[in-house]
Amino acid sequence: MRSCARRRSLDGRRPVPAGERAAGAAGPAPAGRLQEVGFTRVGRNGIGAGRGSLQALGALVGACLLAAACTAGKEAGGGPAAEAAGVRVTEFPVGSGDGPHDVAPARDGGVWFTAQAAGYLGHLDPRSGTVTRVPLGDGARPHGVVTAADGTAWVTDGGRNAIVRVDARTRQVRSFPLPPERAGADLNTATVDRDGTVWFTGQAGVYGRLDPRSGRMQVFDAPGGPGPYGITTTPAGEVWYASLAGSHIARIDRASGRSTPVAPPTSGQGARRIWSDSQGRLWISEWNAGQLGRFDPASNRWREWRLPGDRPMPYAVFVDDRDTVWLSDFGANRLVRFDPAGERFSTVELPGPAANVRQLAGRPGQLLGAASALDRLLVVPTAG
Repeated sequence: MRSCARRRSLDGRRPVPAGERAAGAAGPAPAGRLQEVGFTRVGRNGIGAGRGSLQALGALVGACLLAAACTAGKEAGGGPAAEAAGVRVTEFPVGSGDGPHDVAPARDGGVWFTAQAAGYLGHLDPRSGTVTRVPLGDGARPHGVVTAADGTAWVTDGGRNAIVRVDARTRQVRSFPLPPERAGADLNTATVDRDGTVWFTGQAGVYGRLDPRSGRMQVFDAPGGPGPYGITTTPAGEVWYASLAGSHIARIDRASGRSTPVAPPTSGQGARRIWSDSQGRLWISEWNAGQLGRFDPASNRWREWRLPGDRPMPYAVFVDDRDTVWLSDFGANRLVRFDPAGERFSTVELPGPAANVRQLAGRPGQLLGAASALDRLLVVPTAG
């Protein structure tokens, strides 16, 4: 694999070789300087191979750690950031114009993704770069995808207003349409609880559940009307969703189906996505407010931190196996990593002028993302 490394500085000074400090520097690099990060582009038949393949680029851009010891809803600014370790973002192209939206780790080591603009569920083999397409039917506009314990991929298809099951081995497709009276639900995302029930959201103002064994589906009106978007299951088996238009999160009673909204401290914050950590604490991307929120159901306590930068727009949120929190920031076109213990942010710049990473997921040691504006999937190591 050929690589050509280069560095650049955001503050206009000369590039500083890795391992050196700028003249006169007495500590870690200041916030705003890019540090050691690479992008690698992989063709459909492996690195640097295949039709339309992209040559590997090594060590292009990097992570800048921004000191952000934050209190609820406020960013503490000005302090120097700790020096970033090297972070490599590997890109995998999918079909031009396919518009990958959401991703999920497949059990075979691959990556499921929804091609919203092209109407298929895709499977990427990161070892070869090969993409397998599973057509979902005329009019399909798949949004979310989640992997069940048995490897099955469950898709929320807004175009056909249905929850779709795709068999991991045979790629057989089975559709579960919403009832006719629930047309236009604007389906968004799904989660599978520990009993195997599929829960889903519809931004038109609904959420629901599907029992895969019986095929029985129930759809409920969301309190507060339109907005249900992200959804997650905690280690204890609780199901919560985030309401973007409603600016709240809500806990679903799995027995009755009723939901109870919980409002963050910041009004109108635009809670878009939600993810649980290993302790059952809920992390929320607050799109309108440019903040990361955390709610602890055990203590009923909220915390909020403003993301670094002038105009942060956090879209996706994911908590990895070390309980580190990751977000995608549309405003700065970068990934943002948050260390809950030290309450510090670090950032990883993304390729292109606007990658539009709409969702993050992962497996131990690995972060997955879909850059919808670039028609690429992203893989980032989280260990180290």
